[in-house]
Amino acid sequence: MTSADNDDTGGTPRRPVRVFLVDDHALFRTGVRAELDSTTAGSTAQIVVVGEAGSIGEAVAGIARHQPDVVLLDVHMPDGGGAELLRRVRRAHPEVVFLALSVSDAAEDVIAVIRAGARGYVTKTISGQELAGAVLRVADGDPVFSPRLAGFVLDAFSDRKGATPVSDPELDLLTPRERDVLRLLARGYAYKEIASELFISVKTVETHVSSVLRKTQLSNRYELSRWATDRRLV
Repeated sequence: MTSADNDDTGGTPRRPVRVFLVDDHALFRTGVRAELDSTTAGSTAQIVVVGEAGSIGEAVAGIARHQPDVVLLDVHMPDGGGAELLRRVRRAHPEVVFLALSVSDAAEDVIAVIRAGARGYVTKTISGQELAGAVLRVADGDPVFSPRLAGFVLDAFSDRKGATPVSDPELDLLTPRERDVLRLLARGYAYKEIASELFISVKTVETHVSSVLRKTQLSNRYELSRWATDRRLV
């Protein structure tokens, strides 16, 4: 940040941006907190993590209690996701800004959470410094997206492309997590790599793959890869 970190009344440093973390993986929350703390240490535009939650219910209560400036939220969680949290919180707390932080780079996930009211969407490949910058920017009112994701939003909201993505009945049978697994599988990831990328166990990956095979009535990962490619999931 530049001199914009100071307010307009004589160079007084801006108030730290208060952030609340929402992710069902405690280890990931710890890592994000450490990254934000180390990246902004000593800065005139510090970020302060005031709380965290591992579920939608905890997040609703925590946001009401801590009154953060920015909520950094995952898109998929066991009891719901980013869009569900936004639906439950935005009306009661319209002043809070939401920034999605997700492993998913799927167009349908990006569009769903932006339609629900998030200010931006970045993926978990982002660096600590970039994440801190994204938090500060959304706190200032700017929309923030990882580079390739901005196109999804422009397409979804442009009159030329239409307001909603084309529905695919077969694809709609899959849960968001099954789509995440399928996307990585189609990119050539091994089960162990998918588990690491999505912060789940190898056994859970196998369960999701079996479910996808059953729902799509396909026989193996190679057929799944072609199926995913045809639907532009890759």
